[in-house]
Amino acid sequence: MTDLEGLFRTAGVTGFLHAVDVDTGAEVAHRADDPVVTASVFKVALLVEFFRQADGGLLDPAERVTVRADRHTAGSTGVSVMADDVTMSLRDLAYLMIAVSDNTAADTLIDRVGLPEVNAMLASFHLDGTWVEHNCHDLFSSIVEDTGQAEMPTDPALIAGLRALDPARTNRSTPRDMTGLLGMIWRDEAASAASCAAMRGLFGLQVWPHRLAAGFPYDDVAVSGKTGTLPTIRNEVGVVEYPDGGRYAVAVFTRSYGTAQNQPRADAVIGTAARAAVEHLRG
Repeated sequence: MTDLEGLFRTAGVTGFLHAVDVDTGAEVAHRADDPVVTASVFKVALLVEFFRQADGGLLDPAERVTVRADRHTAGSTGVSVMADDVTMSLRDLAYLMIAVSDNTAADTLIDRVGLPEVNAMLASFHLDGTWVEHNCHDLFSSIVEDTGQAEMPTDPALIAGLRALDPARTNRSTPRDMTGLLGMIWRDEAASAASCAAMRGLFGLQVWPHRLAAGFPYDDVAVSGKTGTLPTIRNEVGVVEYPDGGRYAVAVFTRSYGTAQNQPRADAVIGTAARAAVEHLRG
């Protein structure tokens, strides 16, 4: 097995990884039960609860909602950067939340689904290391409060004090919990079969190719995932599917030693470490 600790250290990060064969349970673990900051990876849990409520008739995915331009959550994609009021269905908001990590879409869904309900779902699945503390708006507000500035900080002294980077005080999980949740989606256990298929389709539409997918540059290998990014934090969780039917849930969370906003080595090591783990599982 590749020295994962060495890979992460060379990339200038502390790394946490869990990879598991979705069907056999064979695993590779590296600090897989340590608490980690999820950043936007928390949207996976929100998506699951959204579809479970749809299954239960508690909401209609086709329900149309208007997102006012003056009620946007900060973000660089999707509705968050649109200039005008937007009306669309809940399921289209779910698409934007996953495919481009739209924070306004996520917060609009949270208003409809409810964070207590998301956390109750996680508890029912015995994912005890995972908790959604706040929506995107409140997460970013905490950063502004902690730093006294609107811009994302790069000053190490400011970053050190951020509640948003403390797993005890922000949205959190463990690599093992996240692969467990993904495995349930891929085995049609997290919701109805139709809803799980819809979720898998959304994860396959994520536009970011520079983390998990970069480790599997093959036309016949499908990578479906969800990224998460905050100062010093670069994460991705997803499922890698091979043409022979092998499918592997992988969760990689990193925290960089440096505080620069651009962290190409941290991005790259996610794919490198994931590939090493999956290749080990495949023998």
